[in-house]
Amino acid sequence: MNDTTVSSEIAGPYAKALMSVAVDNNAADQVGVEAADLLEVLASSEELRGFLVSPLMSPDAKKGVLRQIAEGKVSDFLLSFLLLLVDRGRVAFLQPILQQYQSLLRDRNNTVLADVVSAVELSDDQQNAIRDRVKTMTEANNVELSVQIDPALIGGLVIKVGSQVIDASLRGQLRRIGMQLATTAQ
Repeated sequence: MNDTTVSSEIAGPYAKALMSVAVDNNAADQVGVEAADLLEVLASSEELRGFLVSPLMSPDAKKGVLRQIAEGKVSDFLLSFLLLLVDRGRVAFLQPILQQYQSLLRDRNNTVLADVVSAVELSDDQQNAIRDRVKTMTEANNVELSVQIDPALIGGLVIKVGSQVIDASLRGQLRRIGMQLATTAQ
């Protein structure tokens, strides 16, 4: 079994438990926002991620850091959940648990995640146009965008929703033209 499988087998039940508690407290969307904020903090600090997964750090030290990061910024039950992860030795799986929670929340709200890779920064109007196009394509109620910039695209963008990929990049168009030329030259 690879690390991703183990991680998802552990993250899934914890994410479902967090969702259950959040729903019971009428705070599923609020916890979604808090989880997104925590994921952003974790993504921006390799030092923090290393600290939380280190077996050399005591559980009390980990709890103290989590309290500093989250207390007053997240729901009391989410903070209790974070501390429970430390007690159970599962805090190393915090990122996949929060990501799985986000996925469960998207399913619950009929929201899809669209990964967008663009050659340049997108304006709000462009992002809204992409959301509208993806809504029409997927019949979802809402669309979350995850936007990344990749100048190697030369121009245009690539949109990925689930297993569907829309390649409207200049690099993709050049690749398709090259493939057509190669097949006609044979």
